[in-house]
Order: sequence, then structure tokens, then C-alpha cells
Amino acid sequence: MDQQQILYDEVVVSGCKTALTLSADGILRWYDHANVLRCLSVDRQVLGVSIVGQQIIIRSFVETDVFCFSSCRRGLTRKSFYFQALSQDSLQNLCHKIQGYIQSLGRPKKLFIFVNPYGGRKSASKVFTDDVKPVLEDANIEYTLQETKYQLHAKEVSHNLDLTKYDGILCVSGDGILVEVVNGLLEREDWKAALKMAIGIIPAGTGNGMIKSLLHAAGQPCTAAYAMLSVIQGHKRSLDVATIWQGEARFFSVLMLAWGLIADIDIESEQYRWMGSARMDIYGLQRILALRKYSGCISFVPAPGFEDVGEPTSVVVEPLKTQHHGYRGPKVDLDSLSWRKLDGPFIGIWLQNVSWGSENAMAAPDAKFDDGCLDLIIMRECPKLRLISLMSEMSNGNYVRSPHVLYTKTFSGQIYKQVKAVILEPGSRMGDSTKEGIIDSDGEVLARGKGTYNCHLNSLMRYEKLQIVVDQGLATLFTPI
Repeated sequence: MDQQQILYDEVVVSGCKTALTLSADGILRWYDHANVLRCLSVDRQVLGVSIVGQQIIIRSFVETDVFCFSSCRRGLTRKSFYFQALSQDSLQNLCHKIQGYIQSLGRPKKLFIFVNPYGGRKSASKVFTDDVKPVLEDANIEYTLQETKYQLHAKEVSHNLDLTKYDGILCVSGDGILVEVVNGLLEREDWKAALKMAIGIIPAGTGNGMIKSLLHAAGQPCTAAYAMLSVIQGHKRSLDVATIWQGEARFFSVLMLAWGLIADIDIESEQYRWMGSARMDIYGLQRILALRKYSGCISFVPAPGFEDVGEPTSVVVEPLKTQHHGYRGPKVDLDSLSWRKLDGPFIGIWLQNVSWGSENAMAAPDAKFDDGCLDLIIMRECPKLRLISLMSEMSNGNYVRSPHVLYTKTFSGQIYKQVKAVILEPGSRMGDSTKEGIIDSDGEVLARGKGTYNCHLNSLMRYEKLQIVVDQGLATLFTPI
């Protein structure tokens, strides 16, 4: 047997005898009934192995072309391969060697799964049944299932969950459940250990910005199958977390913070949730035609190489006064940093932690998951017709090249700003001081000003100065790369 082979054994495939080999690089090889060489990557394709009678069954994901109307795109299809062993010893040897290689990859063996049956088009339960459960069974992964019953339910469960029983947490939802899980883990007394628990996301909501960012970075379509494969493989990466605070109130953000146009579209379009993600486009057009501008200012600490936008300023940073247990935010002397400032009026401000704000909006094309920075996008002036065009260009990120999007060329020709700390001081609508705005973080309302949509509802913070600092690589995600 070749020294580079872990396994070499004879099997029967479709009535024909052939050699089945597993090389040290994890590639299974055999010849089919037509004498065509077939290959499977254990790491990238194989889900699990089982024995039925004298057969060993290898369950896998294979990439195929999926045709939809006149288009064709890549997709993953579950497929099983059957090999007849020549003896009982051979059967046990085959299963032992292949299963042993799978176990050496460090894949999760037991997951805690949240399913949000109320998010997006209320499709999460179906996604779990059709796309998640069968793959877990193929991969022989045990799981505990928890359907969320109300807002912040996932946060409460994550805060008290016995993490020693699991190898990861899986969120079958949009971005909202992920945010709740991260906030719940950060408020634990054992938050340092808790944040080593990898979190996976299966797209089943309206936004799906985080999983879109992860899969897009790997050149993969944003589908439940590709998302499940990334969880099964068990590869991990770190994720920056931003701490937003105002007095004793705090919130941990992993996706984005928006004020102005984007926040208004995101939150006010909730009344059209039955439309799914199309609600953003339809209400976005309505909001642009009746465009609002807001007074206020934003102060920020730029990342190295991005210091030439705005004017130098000094700020008064209020300390985080929290009675909570758990993580208390980055230990940074904010008063000693070099701050810069931009005054309004603003059409909108967008702070982005990852590249995609939603499945259809590439907000910050070059954002990184764990660079310790946020990407800051600002619009102050833009004609309505051009703004409509810019909104359509969010699908590929080209909108950032517009002169109406601040910042203009600052570093390496890029038209966005990386920052490490931000103070946002929101103001009222221009032309109507009786009405203010909405501050939205990760799809949830942080603050509602006077005269806003559902302004009678309570929010976590007041429509006043907010302080934001990012902590590098704090959380852990399952990732396809």
C-alpha cells in the first residue's frame, strides 16, 4: 500500500469490484461501474458514514448546477454512495478508517439549536425540517432544539446554557437570534470561556447579513446547504464585537449600526414583513421620494491611515456605568485618543462590522471580520434620482464609489472610513424639530426619537449621545474557510 494512503481495500460498487482508497490528504477514490475515477474530499464533501448490512454508506454533499427558470447557479445536493464490503473484517476496517479521519477534523458532535419560527417569512421551522435536520442525521450530530417564543428568549437561554454539553450553537434564523446569543454569552460571568463557543447561522430570516458575509468571503452562494456544510466542517473564525453604551444601558453589536435613511427603511418597513426581503426595496423607494435629513454630529477615532477626514476635536467620554455581570467592554483610554468630527445635516450614517448589511446589500465591500475596526459610511447630500440609483448599487457595493458617499479617497483609493471608536450625537429632522429619528443596531431599535414609527414603544437607550468601541476578535463563528 502507498505510504500516503490511510486506507486501501477492495469493495463492490454496482456489481463491479474496485479498490477504495483514502489518502493522507483526505481524498476518497474509487472507480465506478463505467470505470470512471470518482473522488470525494472527506473535509469538504463527506458528512458521515454508516453501516447497513454488509454495505458502508458514505453520505455527502456534492456540488451541482441548479437550474431555475432561465438561470443556472451552483448548489449542493445530498448524495449517498454505497460500497459492498467483501468481508466483515473489511467492513469494520473501512468504517473505522474513514470515521477516524472524520473525527480527526475536529467536527462538532453535539449542537444546541435555536429556531426562530417568527422571523422573516416565518420559514425557519421549514428550513430546519428540510435543510438542517437531514444533514445533522447524515453527519451523526446530536442536537438539542429550542424554538424561540418571544423577543430576547435566545439571549436568556444563552445566558444560562450549560455550554459544557455542546460543541457549538446553531441559529436557524436571520441575524436577530445571532445577536441575542452573542449578547447572552457576553453577559455571563464566564464570558471569556463562553465566547470560545462557535456559533453557526443558517439563513432563515429577512436580513441574513452575517451568513451572507461569511459565505460570500468563501465564494459560495448564500443557501442553507452551504451554511450547514460550514457548520458540519467545524472550521472557526473570530469576529469583532462593538460595545454600544449610554449610561448603564449597553448593547453588543456584531453586524451594523444605522441612523437616518438605512435605519428608517429597516425599522419602518417592519409593517411589510410579509413581503420578505422585498420590503426593503419597496419601502426604500418610498423613503427616498420623501427624503429626510437629520441634524447632529459624529465623532470618531480613525484607524491608522484614515486620519484625514473631518476636523480635529476633543470629546467627553462617559464611562460605562453598568451593574451587570460579564464583559464590560474594551479597556481603552478613549480620552487620550485622537478624535475627529463631522457635522450634519446627514441623510444617513452606517457603521458596518462585516461586508454585507443584509443578503442584498453589500454595505462595506472591504470590511473584515476581525480587524478591530468598523467601516463608517456617511451620506450628507445626494439628489433623489442619484440616491435611487445608489440604492440599487448596494447589491454589489459599487455605491461606495459615488462622490455623494463619504468618505472620498482617503487610503488606497477606497471610499469608506475605518474607525475604532465612535460617538454619535443624533439630532432632529431638518425642517421639523418636533420629529427625530431611529437608531438601529443589528436590526433592533436602540433608540426612538420624538415623532418616529412606534415611538410609544420603549427602547433600550434614549435618543441622545451613544458611544461605540470595537473589540477585536471577541466572538467565534463557524465559517466555510
